[in-house]
Amino acid sequence: MLKPGDIVLVDFPFSNLKKIKRRTVLVLDVSEQDILTSYITTKISKYINRETSVRIEPEDLSFGRMKSSSLVRLEKINYIDSRFCKRVAALNKNKLDEILRGYSKYFTRKHYNNIHKKERFIPGQTRIPYAGRVYDEKELINLIDSSLDFWLTLGPWGERFESALTEYIRVKYTVLTNSGSSANLLAFAALFSPNLERPLQAGDEVITTAAGFPTTLSPIVQYGCIPVFVDVELETLVPKPDWIADAVTEKTRAVFLAHTLGNPNYINEIQEICKLYNLYFIEDNCDALGSKYDGKLTGSFGHLATQSFYPAHHITMGEGGAVLTNDPLLRRAVLSLRDWGRDCWCPSGSDNTCGKRFGWKLGDLPYGYDHKYIYSHIGYNLKPLDLQAAIGLAQMEKLPQFISARRQNYKRYAEALIPYQDYLIFQRPTPNSDPSWFLFFMTIQNNAPFTRKDFVTYLEENKIQTRMLFGGNLLRQPAYQHIPHRVVGDLKNTDKIMRDGFGVGVYPGITEEIAGYIIQCIKKFLEKV
Repeated sequence: MLKPGDIVLVDFPFSNLKKIKRRTVLVLDVSEQDILTSYITTKISKYINRETSVRIEPEDLSFGRMKSSSLVRLEKINYIDSRFCKRVAALNKNKLDEILRGYSKYFTRKHYNNIHKKERFIPGQTRIPYAGRVYDEKELINLIDSSLDFWLTLGPWGERFESALTEYIRVKYTVLTNSGSSANLLAFAALFSPNLERPLQAGDEVITTAAGFPTTLSPIVQYGCIPVFVDVELETLVPKPDWIADAVTEKTRAVFLAHTLGNPNYINEIQEICKLYNLYFIEDNCDALGSKYDGKLTGSFGHLATQSFYPAHHITMGEGGAVLTNDPLLRRAVLSLRDWGRDCWCPSGSDNTCGKRFGWKLGDLPYGYDHKYIYSHIGYNLKPLDLQAAIGLAQMEKLPQFISARRQNYKRYAEALIPYQDYLIFQRPTPNSDPSWFLFFMTIQNNAPFTRKDFVTYLEENKIQTRMLFGGNLLRQPAYQHIPHRVVGDLKNTDKIMRDGFGVGVYPGITEEIAGYIIQCIKKFLEKV
């Protein structure tokens, strides 16, 4: 009985049907008398560079012999009658796995090219999102390939992604998690670790802004600290360093700031403040992957930094996030908090990395209690799936071109809208920075003869999606109205942005043609008023 992986000899007729040619084929599937086969060829040089070829060597056989190297041609498949076949060899399991995975890739490419390709853009008819997934067959291939491993939880693909991001940002450690919000939670929680010399405590003050996303603020509140709010500049959407310095008291322990919509904070000055007052600095880099300050990537400056891989962000793995650090103690705290609070740092599928799994004495547990079940932090389970990391790895390869597209789209808008600055304040780069923009953000001037509602309604009616600056002034949101907090100075710019600010997309799915249409619509509205 033939089975997948068998190599058989079979007589095929030539195309003119007058002669018979004996060929070697690989059995892929068996259905009663019919077998699905793929051609094997010894013409290595002719087909070796094709994506549809898999090389087999004599050592790949579990049965029989081969005289030389051969190629399985994935695109050459046929059903034949098993009665005319003679079994001469069989592939081992690993090589059969490689070939079957080759078929999954082959048909995934076919699926992408026929099903997933975007339709032609039609101005005024095609909806233009502010952000979204940009992908090709490589993400789908990685996703399917990782599913065939059936590892499921975080594993080898996750390790490869962490290594790739660590190398890109140029930090020492990356800890992958299931969202950017979870990354913010873990980064802040890690500062409470008893393993630190100077952990945070409930009641400590943390300087932040109210203009942003709630999960930058939420961990501060959830861990019992007091958020101290400073305003942001209308032009950069980040706070002036002097405002941060003015907010420092003897109770201040940390600064937790987002690089708003990809625009870096005044990092040099903030680091000087943090050094002077011995403060922790957390960078929320979720909207800023690829942004640079003083020639160095954001996410590499703080004691901790965070990333998000939600579909709206610079790269995606569906849901996902990461915590970055150069501090081994903080890395261990983040790992522990992410993985149920356990003291053990073994990755999934590994045991006894420490070399003394049954040789620990911690807490009031008996000596030798299994280290895999000793808990040094009150933690969570915030790991992503290996499937997500596989998608992320394919996205990492595209990151440089994604960043370039975002910068190019920002430049197109900024240059086109220079004549309209009497009506609009659009976000500008912080000095010494090169942002990887999340949106092209505009705030309507006080003397403009129109409202934000007028403007965004017009754009949305023309199929252009818009977004506010997330939660606006978070202190005016229902969830945060009664939290303990301090405000230093006022938040008048934050309120102005909340009332009059909005953005349009710069993500790589916005082509030059689409950007041109958005600019045309913006100009048409402004010239009409």
